[in-house]
Amino acid sequence: MVNEAFEISGTTVKPGTRTTIQLPFGRMYTHTPMSIPVHVVRGGKNGPRLFISAAIHGDELNGIEIIRRLLKLPVLKRLQGILIAVPMVNIHGIINHSRYLPDRRDLNRCFPGSEKGPLALRLAHLFMKEIVEKSTHGIDLHTGAIHRTNLPQIRANLDDKETEELAIAFDVPVVISSNLRDGSLREAAAEFGIPMLLYEAGEALRFDEVAIRAGVQGILNVMRKLEMLPPSKKRSKKIVEPVVARSSAWVRAPDSGILRAMIPLGGRVKKDTLLGVVADPFGEKEVNVPSSYNGIVIGRTNLPLVNEGDALYHIARFEDIQGVEAKVDDFQEEHLPEEISFPDSESPII
Repeated sequence: MVNEAFEISGTTVKPGTRTTIQLPFGRMYTHTPMSIPVHVVRGGKNGPRLFISAAIHGDELNGIEIIRRLLKLPVLKRLQGILIAVPMVNIHGIINHSRYLPDRRDLNRCFPGSEKGPLALRLAHLFMKEIVEKSTHGIDLHTGAIHRTNLPQIRANLDDKETEELAIAFDVPVVISSNLRDGSLREAAAEFGIPMLLYEAGEALRFDEVAIRAGVQGILNVMRKLEMLPPSKKRSKKIVEPVVARSSAWVRAPDSGILRAMIPLGGRVKKDTLLGVVADPFGEKEVNVPSSYNGIVIGRTNLPLVNEGDALYHIARFEDIQGVEAKVDDFQEEHLPEEISFPDSESPII
């Protein structure tokens, strides 16, 4: 029923309204109360209940900006169902510019959590109880780690048909068929039968305009697929099926030294393609870094100072690498700031 009760942390959200709820999460040792901001937009009609989460890792900032732009869009006035947007899940990490919580735990390895466990488990439990269990679908927004950049990509359990359809609808050039990791939010959501996507793009502690624009548009695409929003009035472009990678792996530094990287993010490589060269600081010794297989670079380090064994290049394995490269190029051009203004009121971050 349209008027069925929907509440988060004791706050009821009525049909046709939107509100911001402060989800209480204990106190800091300074006695300062902590809370997680949750933005709820409820349409006048029933429909799916979609949660969008960001900053589960506190140094991953692109998702915060994606959610900010999403919530400003006028099209949300025509929403069916409920949008639950949580731009800063790991508040402690945001404050400290840290991936982790103060107890040094990775929140995305702590789900479904525990009401009486350590801090990270308590936060995971709260998020599951107040957000995930009240949703029908989810999208979790991430970036690469510090000094690592990720090509915009979707990771999802493609063995589930509905999840696969949503992953394709998001419209990024590369979709990774990713197994569920123990303790991850995706695994915990799957236990409740909630289809969920993980969007990866950009670098920690940095804004990336292309990644942000693609993220906003991708969420809108998924919401239209779920019939939460009406179809776009813009002339529809030809739908290009993303390329699905069933495996990916990192190429690691064969020695310590200074990396001269030679292949950009999104670049195609063949087996034995020279990715870069690691040299000692005096140039007396150089070691080549070859690709181990055919594919596309979906992640890479931005730090030239490397230790033996450091992850340098993340490669999604494909055989038809030429076709993938063309899709990556088209995607980058489509989301460049000078190519589009989306939304019209937003100036690009440079």
